[in-house]
Amino acid sequence: MIGLVDSITMSDKGKKLLKEALRLSASEREALAGELFESLESADPEAERAWQKEVARRIAELDSGKVKAIPWDRARRMIFGDRDGSAHS
Repeated sequence: MIGLVDSITMSDKGKKLLKEALRLSASEREALAGELFESLESADPEAERAWQKEVARRIAELDSGKVKAIPWDRARRMIFGDRDGSAHS
């Protein structure tokens, strides 16, 4: 398995499902991830409005050049550390 799966409590059924899902094409995994994420979203309208406002703010910052996006591989290393255990590269 990969990444956080080893440190997260997951049933054998969940681990098996993940292993099977990782065999899907990238586009199928993307669609599956989106559906799973949607299933977790809050039904709280106020929380939804707050997220929409935050997303709009972040897009405006990107569009204006105030902030710059970084590639996911770099962000992941910053968040989770790389394989040798260092937190930032």
